[in-house]
Amino acid sequence: MARTAPAASFESLESDLDQKFAYPASSKTYINGSRPDIRVPMRTILQTSTRTEKGDMPNPPIPVYDTSGPYSDPDVHIDLKAGLPALRAKWIDERGDTEVLPGLSSEYGRDRANDPATAHLRFAQLTNPRRAKAGANVSQMHYARRGIITPEMEYVALRESLNLQALYDKPEYKALLRQHPGNALGAGLPLRPEDITPEFVRQEIASGRAIIPANINHTELEPMAIGRNFRVKINGNLGNSAVTSSLAEEVEKMVWSIRWGADTIMDLSTGKHIHETREWILRNSPVPIGTVPIYQALDKTGGIAEDLTWEMFRDTLIEQAEQGVDYFTIHAGVLLRYVPLTADRVTGIVSRGGSIMAKWCLAHHKENFLYTHFDEICEIMKAYDVSFSLGDGLRPGCIADSNDDAQFGELRTLGELTAKAWKHDVQVMIEGPGHVPLQRIQANMDEELKHCYEAPFYTLGPLVTDIAPGYDHITSGIGAANIGWMGTAMLCYVTPKEHLGLPDKEDVREGIITYKIAAHAADLAKGWPGAQLRDNALSKARFEFRWEDQFNLGLDPERARSYHDATLPAEGAKIAHFCSMCGPKFCSMKITQEVRDYAASLPKEAQQGMEEKSIEFLKKGSKIYS
Repeated sequence: MARTAPAASFESLESDLDQKFAYPASSKTYINGSRPDIRVPMRTILQTSTRTEKGDMPNPPIPVYDTSGPYSDPDVHIDLKAGLPALRAKWIDERGDTEVLPGLSSEYGRDRANDPATAHLRFAQLTNPRRAKAGANVSQMHYARRGIITPEMEYVALRESLNLQALYDKPEYKALLRQHPGNALGAGLPLRPEDITPEFVRQEIASGRAIIPANINHTELEPMAIGRNFRVKINGNLGNSAVTSSLAEEVEKMVWSIRWGADTIMDLSTGKHIHETREWILRNSPVPIGTVPIYQALDKTGGIAEDLTWEMFRDTLIEQAEQGVDYFTIHAGVLLRYVPLTADRVTGIVSRGGSIMAKWCLAHHKENFLYTHFDEICEIMKAYDVSFSLGDGLRPGCIADSNDDAQFGELRTLGELTAKAWKHDVQVMIEGPGHVPLQRIQANMDEELKHCYEAPFYTLGPLVTDIAPGYDHITSGIGAANIGWMGTAMLCYVTPKEHLGLPDKEDVREGIITYKIAAHAADLAKGWPGAQLRDNALSKARFEFRWEDQFNLGLDPERARSYHDATLPAEGAKIAHFCSMCGPKFCSMKITQEVRDYAASLPKEAQQGMEEKSIEFLKKGSKIYS
């Protein structure tokens, strides 16, 4: 498939949005909540009718979870320079526990805002940021623990259920809603769609088993949940580097990622104009945005890890929190005593953030300042409702290093920090590996559940083998499906370019689709209510040779259609009862249909005679030759 060129500018990206989000045979629909401004989006895939001798039999539309935000709504005009609608602004204002600041609190943020050299790069339509009033805590966990159901929690409940309970009484969905029993491996999944209530969401947030990453300054956000007892989510990474990629290209990658199904995005920029790039992404993102603040703090030192200070890092946290970043990766578990444990590893410390903090600890022979200042970090987090993504800075970089003392020592420290964050009512998820062979994955999940008190686990893969450069989206997708079933709440995607270079748009697409497959496979295995609906609909379409429905119900209709048409390009092939794999004479599904038709056409006497012969055969011992 031809690789597409990145957008040269925001104008060219805007002009192409309608084409990018033209999902085939789909409509944007909304579930209405308890108030007019709670309208939860989903995508509905329309199906064609089944042709029978008695006439066409209609097939019902299939609802699917949607991450594309307003971009796929034909009634919404997208203006990237103005940003998306401020969906949550009224909810936040109504709570009365925040205040609009007179200006930016971060020294660096003020410097960037006043620097004429970056004026042409800045997002123009900025408003002053919000912060919690003195003594207030504005985290979703804080509200949940006080018995308050926020609009964000109601939004999540409707989004997770897709209102599937309304379909169970409709005869056209009866067969499609059949589902194999799942094995949730100890998780407390809701049994039916109607069990996914706002109160259920509140309880999960209050317990720490789930988070709703939703900074009060990211009002464009469509709330979502990350937790073991919800749908498995996926994260897509983007970010500029000192070597390649432009500001417009990074915004395009965000838009491209949510088009294919990314639930959150991490901006891992390390090159020029990190601040401005992040602002453009946030103002145009309907999904949570995460960052690794230590990257930008390091950039402020000119790349010298030893020159990092707590004051510099603190300013970076405030700068990003006031822009609206929803979760921070904080490598506070890389302790001085763990660094020597990596000396005998094959690949040492492979996390950028982990290596930065390890170098700082060794240079100063002091404990990690992220660890020693953790309570102060919590104070910042709860003032803006930024969630922790506690970083696995000592994750294994190859399967030979998996599950070693450094990795699991850090994990136990992350559990200690989780308990400390929860005392502040700050939301937490835990990052995990990495490179782990299949037989060692379960131990990672068990250790996380035990030592981190069921806080959501967020893993990079894991990659289950190291022999496939260029195919690590597959090696990691295998591990992701497994650990997702075992209880991981969010899977960080890996692209084919992993270990090789910065991914482009098509690499992002490949990684997202691979991880959508892994997450969906995990949902099926766990028994998420209604997870099998789309599978059943596609299987029925396949058996009935409804080719267009097969394409449209898939995760990547464009690719499915192109593969089919590569060998059977004629329009008539879209209604043919075979594909190029078996041809018209050897198609098993066509033969099965013929057998069914033949059996149905037999006279009752003939059927009875066959049944009698069957009984006679069984009575004689089922021997072919007597």
